[in-house]
Amino acid sequence: MSLFYFVAFVAIFFALMTIFTKNPVHSVLYLVVTFFTLTVHYILLNAQFLAVVNFIVYMGAIMVLFLFVLMLLNLNGDTEPMKSNLVKIMGVIAGMCLFATLLGALRVIEPSHEIVTGNTDIGLVKHLGNVLFNEFLLPFEISAILLLIAMIGAVLLAKKEVKEIKKA
Repeated sequence: MSLFYFVAFVAIFFALMTIFTKNPVHSVLYLVVTFFTLTVHYILLNAQFLAVVNFIVYMGAIMVLFLFVLMLLNLNGDTEPMKSNLVKIMGVIAGMCLFATLLGALRVIEPSHEIVTGNTDIGLVKHLGNVLFNEFLLPFEISAILLLIAMIGAVLLAKKEVKEIKKA
């Protein structure tokens, strides 16, 4: 249990560092560490498939894409516009609303000291595959078709048109 609390503390710390860091590249690197701590949480919860997917997809692909976009934009202090006081006030109001929601949620929670032991195979790949291909086959196939259509659309949008030169 102490490992859980240590990893939770590290996750919260790096999540806050992601938010409060002024350098966007450092912010993305802190987000990578936060995702790594979430992967450790998945392993502690016996959800190996989610841990591997989180590690490969989020840390491997999406964070590299974020870093690539940030470095491509070449952001610096001169190009960033000054934020107006209205934006700052709205941010403080949104933060206070989030804090009030968290306090209300914590007030409703009743601690329970019972240890629930259910199906221990629930996070394993075999069980996930059985559920995915038996109970949720149609939504799985529909999402695969939607991803295929999106991929074809991205290729067609990125394709350059060939202009023919007509001889007179």
